[in-house]
Amino acid sequence: MDNYLLLKLIHILSAVVVAGTGAGIAFFMLMASRSSNPAAIAVTARHVVLADWIFTAPAVLLQFVTGILLMLKLGYSFTSTWFFWVITLFVFIGVCWAPVIVIQYKLKALADRSLDAGELDPDFKNMMRLWVALGVPAFAAILVIFWLMVFKPFPVL
Repeated sequence: MDNYLLLKLIHILSAVVVAGTGAGIAFFMLMASRSSNPAAIAVTARHVVLADWIFTAPAVLLQFVTGILLMLKLGYSFTSTWFFWVITLFVFIGVCWAPVIVIQYKLKALADRSLDAGELDPDFKNMMRLWVALGVPAFAAILVIFWLMVFKPFPVL
């Protein structure tokens, strides 16, 4: 059996997981943060950290591996303009995502500390602003990669 369709399916599904988990994590973390309820924020922050490791990290790895395998299978050039933009955006997303992981652990710790204190730590809102400032451009870049994948506006060979 030709593995092209299987690779393509895994690539598409992992892209959906990255985008969907990212959007879901952002929504729930923002809503919990807006509540200023330390208990809601603490539970949500724990789940956000867990979701990133269970869903996002494996999906990103699958994206990279299946993307490379699909390029080889289809004969796409690793020196093409199209690949340059895809890999540049992929790296950009990673550069945004790596500090977001660290920030999520800090948010979780601040939320847990806030639970003990009974009020939200003032540093929490500042960390949330940084989390959003990194998340918005990363998510926008994901959408641009979707566009590049579907429309291939640049030569791939």
